[in-house]
Amino acid sequence: MRSALVGLVSLAAASWSAPAWSQATTRQCGTVEEPGPACLIARRELPSLPAGQTFWFIDRFPSKAAAEKRAIATSVVVEAFGSTWLFTLQRAKWRPRGGKHVAEIGPLAVAPASTYSAEYLRSIFAPGATAPLHVHSGPEAFYAVSGDTCLETPDGVRIGRGRGNSLTIEAGPPMLLMAIGTAPRQGFALILHDSGQPATTLTHSWHPQGLCARQLSADQAR
Repeated sequence: MRSALVGLVSLAAASWSAPAWSQATTRQCGTVEEPGPACLIARRELPSLPAGQTFWFIDRFPSKAAAEKRAIATSVVVEAFGSTWLFTLQRAKWRPRGGKHVAEIGPLAVAPASTYSAEYLRSIFAPGATAPLHVHSGPEAFYAVSGDTCLETPDGVRIGRGRGNSLTIEAGPPMLLMAIGTAPRQGFALILHDSGQPATTLTHSWHPQGLCARQLSADQAR
């Protein structure tokens, strides 16, 4: 079972080629939502961030027009997974009027910069699917609309379970993100970085210990 699982993970990583992943934050999402590498669903250039700690707010609205009416300078509106979403970067406890509040993720470990880029990704990962190892130049936050999440770094493993689970990671460490559990993981990610730096860089300087693969194996065996 273990050897078969490792083979599955390796196959997923190989099938999502390095060029495809390196372009994940420039390759625009299409209208078809299907399992595969992450794609860019929205980008916002920001000359500055709100004073104090920065949080990622996720709110759902009944229509694009309703969400755009409540958007502010640090917001983007996206349509995905059968819903309209308002993503906003703001201080703690901010709320837009109307809509349904979904999540407040953070604080994000943002380093000072002259300008920032907020890049929002959409993805659908089948259990066991992952991507080549990479690093980010700014913090990344994950939100799962459905499914389970495993994030392995040199410091260990972080796991999110069930609808609405979220994780954050600071800039710098290499990482491996994997869908675990038994159902596909539908989710969003935010990379908030210095506009003068690339958002994502592939790395081969670290090799995971297979902690997420072991968790997947345990999930599949239940």
